[in-house]
Amino acid sequence: MSAAKDALLVAGIDVGSSAIKVVMLEDRVGEEPVVLVARRERIRRRDPREVAETLFGQSLKQAGVKQDDLDYIATTGEGESVEFRTGHFYGMTTHARGGLHLVPEARTIIDIGALHARAVQMDERAKVLGYRMTSQCASGSGQFLENISRYLGITIDEIGPMSLEGDDPEQCSSICAVLAETDVINMVSRGISKPNIIRGIHQSMAGRYMRLVGAVGARGVVLVTGGLAQDVGLLAALNEAAEKKTKGKAAVEVRAHEQSVLAGAFGAAMWGAFRTRKLRAKGVHFGAGSEAGAGTGA
Repeated sequence: MSAAKDALLVAGIDVGSSAIKVVMLEDRVGEEPVVLVARRERIRRRDPREVAETLFGQSLKQAGVKQDDLDYIATTGEGESVEFRTGHFYGMTTHARGGLHLVPEARTIIDIGALHARAVQMDERAKVLGYRMTSQCASGSGQFLENISRYLGITIDEIGPMSLEGDDPEQCSSICAVLAETDVINMVSRGISKPNIIRGIHQSMAGRYMRLVGAVGARGVVLVTGGLAQDVGLLAALNEAAEKKTKGKAAVEVRAHEQSVLAGAFGAAMWGAFRTRKLRAKGVHFGAGSEAGAGTGA
């Protein structure tokens, strides 16, 4: 396919610790971008660069375009390893832009990935106004939940629904991943049910995330992005924590979008289109993969 005269064909590739995300858009000035491809592939102990290249090739085929047809290939996350990129953008700016596209009323995002979480406050143009990140400890991450799910003998997809079944949650006493896993072992030995263990873990994680949200001064709609945005149990725990934390103050509503996990890739593609138009207005023209106009911000 070919884009309309005033449209740009752009791609966003978000290279995460556990999954690769690819979004391809037809971007037109003053209009909502047309989504050509929106895909995600878990890495599962494979070479991230090979997974990214394979998924990108499949995405080109799905969109019916060739790589040379693209006006910009933008990467984010660990995307510097993608050699055919045009430019690279910081994760905070891409998640902010992608989050604002998915939920226009959001002014704060919580990006929860496999290894860390961060709260980012932004304005109506997706300009980052401030941010806070979790510490190096992994007990507030997706990887921690995966480790716990393996120990409990359940899949990562079962965690969210199972958490909602908990009626007497037992919270972990430690924020250290290693000690928290020890807590879980002790809970199992004491006969605590899996739903109550998982719900307790979610409540502990939600408390940490809401402290980040409070630190950036969030108000109104807070959008969860990243891999754990699909965890319905964590979302429920976040809203419970928000209600407790903001009682008597300005309300915070935590939401997720069905494409929240792709927010970084959406944002990368959209910033790629923005940069392309800016450079072309200055008379700078380049093709995908040329590295011309590459940058880390927008």
